Amino acid sequence: MSDLSIEKQAPYYIQFYHMIRQMIFDGKYQPGERINETQLAKEYNVSKSPIREAVRILEKEGLLIVENSKVFVYEPTLKDVKEIYYCRMALESFAVRLTTKIASGEELAQIERTLDETEAAIRMKKDDNTIITLNEKFHQLILAFTDNAHLQKQVYDLKGLIHYFRVLNFKGDRRGDDILEQHRRIFAYIKQRDEEKAAQEMIHHLELDTEHLVEVLAPDEEK
Repeated sequence: MSDLSIEKQAPYYIQFYHMIRQMIFDGKYQPGERINETQLAKEYNVSKSPIREAVRILEKEGLLIVENSKVFVYEPTLKDVKEIYYCRMALESFAVRLTTKIASGEELAQIERTLDETEAAIRMKKDDNTIITLNEKFHQLILAFTDNAHLQKQVYDLKGLIHYFRVLNFKGDRRGDDILEQHRRIFAYIKQRDEEKAAQEMIHHLELDTEHLVEVLAPDEEK
């Protein structure tokens, strides 16, 4: 039997899902901007079906809003930021408690390597997307090492908006250094197996994120 593996190209709707999602994160589609499905179909010479399916998934993630059959990019509000981050504080503080309690030595080493990779990326002045992805990986590893599928699903259901806010949250001077410092404080307590302080530090980290996002959005939002 041949060892040759054949990679099947992803379905069109998956390709459009990733493309539109990335364009939102990159700011190529601005908050509140309308996305014309017919125009996209013509531009890429496809039917509207895969685009509609991509839109359906992105609407479920909260990144697109459909009103009267028209599609718009989600516009973040201060209320949304606070509500999503309150959810994160509850879920991720519990996640860090579990990981602090049950993670293996190798799993802790994996988290620490991610922090070291993040620091190296900052020092080498890597692009923002690279550093944001590493910051995201830190949180994902903590969640993964809880060994709690139901908890993971609760956070996963918010993944689209969490990533969107994480991108917005990176605006400003020294954000990479500030976030890394906060992550290292969380990890220090994880390594010490101090569940209470690890949870408190996670909540404090997410509170600081919330405050920064409010400052980012405040010029365009009513407080």
